[in-house]
Amino acid sequence: MKVRLPNNGGGGMQDMLRQAQKMQEDMAALQADLEERVYDISAGGGMVKLQINGKRRVLHMEIQPDIVDPDDIETLSDVLVAAVNEAIQKVDDTAAQEMGKITGAMGLAGGMPGLF
Repeated sequence: MKVRLPNNGGGGMQDMLRQAQKMQEDMAALQADLEERVYDISAGGGMVKLQINGKRRVLHMEIQPDIVDPDDIETLSDVLVAAVNEAIQKVDDTAAQEMGKITGAMGLAGGMPGLF
């Protein structure tokens, strides 16, 4: 038994390829935008503040003097690690959410395996 597919001049495949190309272009533009974004993060009740960009580069860090205790460097280290990790997570979450808006529109959550 042969299955006959509607012949609309091959437009279905061309449309799909066109959509995929547009999605790639949109993703590239969004990636460039995400890399330029700057995020402000606070940790330790505001004792440590930092700025990070979308490339995960720490741009600035501000440490309140009250958290600097020469007898308790461990607390300062813990707060710095927490601030950096929170900043990286924020960058990753934002990128995933924004990219999901593009890829979700095409149903790439399982709709076109191997395309990207």
